[in-house]
Order: sequence, then C-alpha cells, then structure tokens
Amino acid sequence: MKIALIFSTRPEIIKLWPLIDIFKEKRVNFFLIDTGQHYSRNLNSIFFEKLKINKPKYKLKIKLNRKVNEGSFVGKMIIGIERVLIKEVPDIVIVHGDTNTSLAGAIATKKISNKLFFANKKIKLVHVEAGLRSFDQTMSEETNRILIDHISDILFAPTKIDLKNLLKENIKKKIIISGNTIIDSLKKSHKKIKGKYILKKNNIKYKKYILITLHRPELVEYPNKLLEVLKTINKLGKLNNLKIIFPIHPRTNNNIKKYLNKFDYINFIKPLGYFEFLQLLKNCKIIFTDSGGIQEEAYFFKIPCVTIRNNTERPHTITNGKNILSGYKNKKIIQSFYCALKKKQLNNKVYGTGNASKIIYKFTKSI
Repeated sequence: MKIALIFSTRPEIIKLWPLIDIFKEKRVNFFLIDTGQHYSRNLNSIFFEKLKINKPKYKLKIKLNRKVNEGSFVGKMIIGIERVLIKEVPDIVIVHGDTNTSLAGAIATKKISNKLFFANKKIKLVHVEAGLRSFDQTMSEETNRILIDHISDILFAPTKIDLKNLLKENIKKKIIISGNTIIDSLKKSHKKIKGKYILKKNNIKYKKYILITLHRPELVEYPNKLLEVLKTINKLGKLNNLKIIFPIHPRTNNNIKKYLNKFDYINFIKPLGYFEFLQLLKNCKIIFTDSGGIQEEAYFFKIPCVTIRNNTERPHTITNGKNILSGYKNKKIIQSFYCALKKKQLNNKVYGTGNASKIIYKFTKSI
C-alpha cells in the first residue's frame, strides 16, 4: 500500500506531524506533497526542520499573488498534484482540514480515482479533521470543508458535534470519530516547551503579557479595520500593565508596516517556530487570535482566548473552554477580554486524549 499526504500550511504540518511519525515508525510506504501555499520559511520549512519531518518528495512552489486570484491558485495546485498522483498512483491520499491545498488535493484525487482503466484500482480519499462548520459561507475555508467532506471516501471527525454536522448534510460515507491530532502534537511537544527561554528572550514574565496572532484575510486585508483592533488591544495592555507580543504574519506585516511604531505596548516579532510559540501561549495571560487551530491549543492549555471573528468552527472551545467570540467592534473586544479572564474552564478533553493519529493509522492500514 502506498499513501500520499498533501499539505503545505503551518497548521497542516503541525497536525499531521504525529501521523507522519507513526508512518515512519511502522515503515508505511508514504510520500509527501507540499504545494507551496505557505512559502515563507517561517511558516513552512522551519516546521519540517524543528519537527524532524523529512523534506517532501514533491514541492510544487505554487504561490497566491493576490487573494482575488484564489480560484486560479487552486486550479494550478490541482494541475500540479494531478501530475504527481498519475506518476505515483497511491492507494490512499490524505488531506487535512480546510486549506486551499486540501481542496486542490481532494479534487485532483477524485478526478482520477474512478478511472479504473488507469491503474486498475480506485484511489481512496481520506479527510482528517472532517465535519467542522462555522456556518459562514463568506469564509473560503467553509466552502473548502464542505466540498472536501462531500467527495471524501473516509472522514475522520474530531468530535460528536463534527459527526452530527456530517450526518445533517446526508454524508453517509465511512465516518470515524478520532479526536483531533492537535492533541497528539501538543503532547509530543511536552518536553520541548517546559522551559521559558522565549520569555527571557522577549523580556516578558509569566502571565504578565498578552499574545496576539492575526492573519485572516477578512481582517488583515482591511488595514483600517486591523488598526482599530490593534489600537483596542494596545489600550487593554496599557490599562492592565501587560506587555503585548505579536509574532506577525508576513501578509499582516506588509499591510500595516508603516503603522507599527504607533503601538507603544505591542512588540512585533517575526513568526516563531512551533515550540517557541507554544511556550509563549502556555505562559501568557490571554491570547487574541483569529486562528482556528490556536483556539484548540489555548483550550488545551486552559488559556483565556478572545477570538476576533463573528463565528467559529470550534464551538467546544467556547462551551467547554475559555474562548469568547468578540467580532471586530472595539467595545465588544474590551468586554470579551474581561469575560475571558473570568471564565472558568470545564475540561480540556473534548478533542481526545492524544491517540487520534493511532486511530487514523489503524483505519488506513485496514483499507
């Protein structure tokens, strides 16, 4: 059996890392395809190095020049991935989550998987982290999730809520509740994040700082909107005597670089490696984010989290954790900050106990 894993972005690399390690340990015949969606070293290759993942067999180097060209970007990835799949003819293709890379990988796989004359077998498409829904069709990721789920052969849903979402859409393919591989990654990282060297490096103290990550186009592509959000967070830092650390995404930096010196409490730093970032997250007072995966990581560490979005595909982090949806209005962001700090967390077990990758491995082995 031959397995292809298609990925490129920071969250995909992190969340597939434990599964890749199991494949290596069990001597599974697999190979990696990196589309190049995240081409910056700090968002891509640094994670391969730090997590000791072998360089992908295929690196397509396909870049998105402008957000408006997202369709052609996905199209170019489909062409590149299709060429690789025709050459390699894997038995299984695994895609993860809701990225454009995952959508392209799923479409390319399905377009050739039923052509039995080609390889005398059907290529199975596996979707890891299936069933998540924000119910917001304006999000590119929501469109991607739905399309991938509906064309996949096997779906690994992290929780019962994600399973229910799939059943409501009348998806009757093979669905397995696996837990989320992010928990596997966090548990594998335990020894690496014990220290506090990244705090010393940035001259900050335990629970005496705010952490920020913002990267979604619906915010960072509108500089005035983003600046208002940052002004509000800067104000909260000043009022509460908390330093603010912002490992800034390259796209975010490009959009507001001429304004960076206007925020006296925000320290803008380069994107960090995975273990360095987890150290910052684990030891912060509170995090402001628009990331999906970071909501899960904050939930695991029981860190108060303000999600600067109008919705989330991770509702467990709100019902069971310390996550608050703030939207983009200044008053609501301020209210959410204080609410998140007071909120009690019920548990951090919703996404499983750290064996999601083993469950996925066992099922792929039996296909």
